[in-house]
Amino acid sequence: MNLKKIIRFLTSKLFIVAILILIQLAFLTTMVLKLSEYFLPVYFILIALSFIVSIYVLNKNENPSYKLTWVILIMTLPIFGGLFYALFGGQKVPKELRKRDHESQENLQGMICQDQALLDALEKEDLLAHRQAKYLWQNADFPLYRKTETTFFAVGDEMFPAMLEVLKQAKKFIFLEYFIIEEGLMWNHILDILCDKVQQGVEVRLLYDDVGCIGKLPPHYEEKMRRLGIACKSFNPLRPRLAMQMNNRDHRKILVIDGEIGMTGGINLADEYINVIERFGHWKDSSVMLKGEAVWSLTLMFLQFWNYDEVNKDDFLQYKADRSCFESIQDDGYVQPYSDSPTDEENVGENTHINMINAANHYVYAATPYLVIDSETKTALTLAAKNGVDVRILVPHIPDKKYVFALTRGNYRDLLAAGVKIYEYTPGFVHAKSFVVDDKMAVVGTINMDYRSYYLHYECGVWFYRSRVVDAVKKDYLETLEKSHQVTMEEYKEMKLSVRMAIALLNIFSPMM
Repeated sequence: MNLKKIIRFLTSKLFIVAILILIQLAFLTTMVLKLSEYFLPVYFILIALSFIVSIYVLNKNENPSYKLTWVILIMTLPIFGGLFYALFGGQKVPKELRKRDHESQENLQGMICQDQALLDALEKEDLLAHRQAKYLWQNADFPLYRKTETTFFAVGDEMFPAMLEVLKQAKKFIFLEYFIIEEGLMWNHILDILCDKVQQGVEVRLLYDDVGCIGKLPPHYEEKMRRLGIACKSFNPLRPRLAMQMNNRDHRKILVIDGEIGMTGGINLADEYINVIERFGHWKDSSVMLKGEAVWSLTLMFLQFWNYDEVNKDDFLQYKADRSCFESIQDDGYVQPYSDSPTDEENVGENTHINMINAANHYVYAATPYLVIDSETKTALTLAAKNGVDVRILVPHIPDKKYVFALTRGNYRDLLAAGVKIYEYTPGFVHAKSFVVDDKMAVVGTINMDYRSYYLHYECGVWFYRSRVVDAVKKDYLETLEKSHQVTMEEYKEMKLSVRMAIALLNIFSPMM
């Protein structure tokens, strides 16, 4: 690392915030130790607090792996454990943000409705698919649609030209919401079009995650965008606070144009996603484009997020495209966009994955950059394989985070033993998040098979039934496997004992990673 990089790192927001948080943590630790040393009752009070907190955690309606991790940590550090849980232990966001998020969700009531005839038609066609669609409608408040054209993009290189083309078509508004934006060829081309559209009178809004863009965008980037005429916000700005809220990130990727065209998937707006630059070998990702009635759900997702901290709320209906725009669109199966939030008690992303696994009769093909799963998902995968379902999981061979990759490989043993087939993408890094089942249903979105996506992040995806996307995802998946290496149990057993022990230790704390 050269001197310029060192200076840039030491002066970065992430480093400064981390140092300030560590100072706060050191101060808190010192105070607790001093009080315990000079006032013996405080020591026993803290021990009792940790014991009470452990009982509280065990009785919470949360993921068992997450609860076990915290109980181990609390009992290992009984003086500090209870306090640490109070600061960092809650999986859900703080009450203030949860309240605003729920109020924002309530604004959607009356603006979305389910055509019951569609659900009834699906029920007659496929009972298991109907259960999945009904689950998403009743628990995520996003309806099932037809009258939507769908396009699948197997890599960012294919998606990018299509994105530029539809951006150029915008006449009314453009909404962009992304976890990562980084200055470079991809973003600069997009920004040029956005600036042209602003000059044409098109309303442009940009929402990006503050942590996702740290080190990738200059400080005060929102102000630069506003000077260009682009309404801009950074989500949940990183601040030097000992608060769980900093762990809840906007991991969604949404583009909406005029309420008529929408895009989502794993692809962020940075050059590695379109393989202009190479970071971890070839970057394998995926995305979908929707044209038609289902875009309304993506529009509402964006507006809900944008408005949660606004005093003067938008009239959401003014951004709904007229149905006459979709008269020429042919049905392409059933399409159901949905989102997931850490502010409620429903794990929509994980439950959708489990529902699809349980619905499979012939095969389940899944792609994910991280395989850090809890017992519920592992049980669903292994049981399906034991029942004779062809279960395959595609993960990277070249990782972006080595410790997460170690945890991913640590999950191989039980899956392989049950008959699950695991493949590593030899040319590089898999960032795609997709499921395809029995030539009938598929999911493409932002949801990884890990704790952060399932429990801590804001996520989104699209469920498809009997759509062109289903066939396209399967075809791309099988072609990708031809470039991948199938992992065997023998390879896992050849792993050094010290490495397996380190992974086992890491695995205890995987729900926090």
